Amino acid sequence: MSDQNINQNDSGQINSYRRKFLAGLAGITAVVTVAPGILLRQVQAKPAGDAVTSKVRWGMLIDTNKLSDGGDACIAACKKEHGWGDEKLSRTAQDAQWIRKVKVTEKLTQHVTELPVMCQHCETAPCVDVCPTGASFKRDDGIVLVDKHICIGCRYCMMACPYKARSFIHETLIDQRPDTPRGKGTVESCNMCVNRVDAGKKPACVEAAPQAMLFGDLNDPKSDISKALKQFGGTQIRADLGLNTGVRYWGI
Repeated sequence: MSDQNINQNDSGQINSYRRKFLAGLAGITAVVTVAPGILLRQVQAKPAGDAVTSKVRWGMLIDTNKLSDGGDACIAACKKEHGWGDEKLSRTAQDAQWIRKVKVTEKLTQHVTELPVMCQHCETAPCVDVCPTGASFKRDDGIVLVDKHICIGCRYCMMACPYKARSFIHETLIDQRPDTPRGKGTVESCNMCVNRVDAGKKPACVEAAPQAMLFGDLNDPKSDISKALKQFGGTQIRADLGLNTGVRYWGI
């Protein structure tokens, strides 16, 4: 056999091994080994270009008893991530409603609870129901968004939202964040940091308060958030409306 044939055979074997190796990598899920026998489950990012499916429903669980600042760190992280309420990014500081701190006082005991309130990412979202253009919509994975290209600024969604979670942009914005499109004359609200979620990360507010907030797949019984809700339950704000919110609370 000639040297040329030998080299060709070796090359074919190497390519075969390479294909098998790459195929094996493609089948590995996002699991990180931190010590022998100990694994951490990570938030799964959908492959780029793949359609969002209803197999996943993203949600948050907020323990108000562990929020020593009532959610100030969450609000600061949201502002930094998306650029709202920052004089450097707009002509004037705008009082947006992406996330805000609410104080609740129990009448009998005068006990005060402070908690962050944002879009609750309802399964049956009133904002989506009333939008005349379809600009307000819910992704199959439960995240509620606003398409700024077709929002006409009618503000019906703001009136329909029982959580007062939406804002209208009156001013011209400058130096916007590349992953957070905003626009004068449109409505905006918490988008659950969809740019981060699609990249396999957690929302900015969750990273800012990891001791008090869980983020994960509500459809996955093995996820931390599903296990916590099954064991201890979770409260919906205005549960009487039957909206099946994606954000749940402890301590309210």
